[in-house]
Amino acid sequence: MTRDRPTLEAVARRAGVSRATVSRVVNGSTSVAAGIREAVHRAVDELGYVPNQAARSLVTQRTESVALIVPETANRVFSDDLFFPAIIRGVGAELEAADKQLVLMMTGSAKSHDRVERYAAAGHVDGVMFASVHGSDPLPGALVRLGVPVVCSGRPIGGTTVPYVDVDHFGGVAHAVRHLVALGRRRIATIAGPQDMVAGIDRLAGYRSTLANAGLAEHVAIGDFTRESGIAAMKSLLAGDPALDAVFAASDMMAHGALLALRDAGRRVPDDVAVIGFDDFEISRYSEPPLTTVRQPIVDAGRTLARQVLGLIDGSGELSDAVILPTELVVRESA
Repeated sequence: MTRDRPTLEAVARRAGVSRATVSRVVNGSTSVAAGIREAVHRAVDELGYVPNQAARSLVTQRTESVALIVPETANRVFSDDLFFPAIIRGVGAELEAADKQLVLMMTGSAKSHDRVERYAAAGHVDGVMFASVHGSDPLPGALVRLGVPVVCSGRPIGGTTVPYVDVDHFGGVAHAVRHLVALGRRRIATIAGPQDMVAGIDRLAGYRSTLANAGLAEHVAIGDFTRESGIAAMKSLLAGDPALDAVFAASDMMAHGALLALRDAGRRVPDDVAVIGFDDFEISRYSEPPLTTVRQPIVDAGRTLARQVLGLIDGSGELSDAVILPTELVVRESA
């Protein structure tokens, strides 16, 4: 035998007030006297009443849900790439503290773009965050034009005026490359990230600018932030110049791939080739040798992303269109 769910009317009878008064209290109104609010909350607790979210949304015009859109396939999101789990952890913690529901959506195809746009435009979520953006993706701008609060992780490419949270890619890489130069390395290569993402673009720009200032030649290979692409890129770089004495990889996973390729080629790290990554994932402490890397605050970026979109939803406070978080060089044994 199932027990009927307590109704709004039952709470009103228990509290000795009208149904309308209970509705106002449950939906967060502060216009009800404190004593009456206390009586309603006591009745809610005693009866175990749970508000009907659909009905509540009609009153508040809020779903209490926020979407995190990851423009990748599920295989990529749930692979050994640790960036997305860290972003999700930060976003989730901030939304949980605000009593909001996280809706995770992946847009790895044109069809999924259309589905997500319809879903958000229909009002199923109160706001949208993008975990990353590829190229001049039209979806963030389209949602903004539809009146949806949107914040991106990473500066959008193509001049789209969408608020974003990012890290100091250029400055972090410049610090790393200057460190290699200070160690006496002169044939410094890079395994750059995808050039349709601001992280890949800005990190390559930081490498090129710093090498130019040092009067050194470039050695560039392009990867996609995965370990496999780091292996392939390092093999290609060694084939092009066997005398390379350092490599900056634009992600820790690509740096780990570079370490494997260097070991297979008989190169000692850091004696023959110094290696620096970018991320400071926990596994980098336990690589062989432990990886020197540029630490970016990924979980904090996720928290900031969530705070920014919640601020847009509530219309509270002065929000910046661009929040740039600092990076830090963490020196270990690989360089």
